[in-house]
Amino acid sequence: MATLILVRHGRSTANTAGLLAGWTPGVALDERGAEQAAALPARLASVPLAAAVTSPLQRCRETLAPLLAARPELELHTDDRIGECHYGDWSNRKLSELSDEPLMKIVQQHPSAAAFPGGESMRAMQARAVDAVREWNARIEEEHGSDAVFLMCSHGDIIKSLVADALGMHLDLFQRIHVDPCSVTAVRYTPTRPFLLRLGDTGDFGSLAPRPDRAPEADTTAADTETFESATEDGGNAVVGGGAGAG
Repeated sequence: MATLILVRHGRSTANTAGLLAGWTPGVALDERGAEQAAALPARLASVPLAAAVTSPLQRCRETLAPLLAARPELELHTDDRIGECHYGDWSNRKLSELSDEPLMKIVQQHPSAAAFPGGESMRAMQARAVDAVREWNARIEEEHGSDAVFLMCSHGDIIKSLVADALGMHLDLFQRIHVDPCSVTAVRYTPTRPFLLRLGDTGDFGSLAPRPDRAPEADTTAADTETFESATEDGGNAVVGGGAGAG
């Protein structure tokens, strides 16, 4: 099956303001996020892309704009299922204030039981994102072959939940995963199991290009990962919504 490149959007104005943006309209990339997006075409230059799929939210579309300008032939699709978690009444609130909410302990330690007031549950968030990936994998393979590579631009919690699914991890463990703004995570799907090739990577991605002599089932190399000092805050709690990350 296809290889999926997951790009988290660049750093946004909500990230730097410490807000849980959710689906709040008008959340754009900040200056650093725009720089990150501008660097994306060069980082992915050696990787052939069959298609790009984006969350409908502005910060994701802005992140992909330089890549689409550099590759005018690249077809862009929008899929609401990889949009940010619907945080409901928590949307656009300060993370520092939300840390005192009793629900935050559930979000951190038992996310499969967490449902945001006026929003959705974290289980529902993961389920819709996984469904989207499964459907896009099948479509890309049918149209472009099993060695095809495609890209999705999404959000921190969505990407973390997809990584947990690929690793066979329970959702209750997904807060142990961290992805920085504009980082790249890559998952190669095969008929029997996925392989995590990159996690939160901000380096060179030329090795993600398909190799004609590669046997997919034999490729069991684990992803190269970085140690993120900024991965957690507040005594080890993961930042809901992904946080600003490094830089």
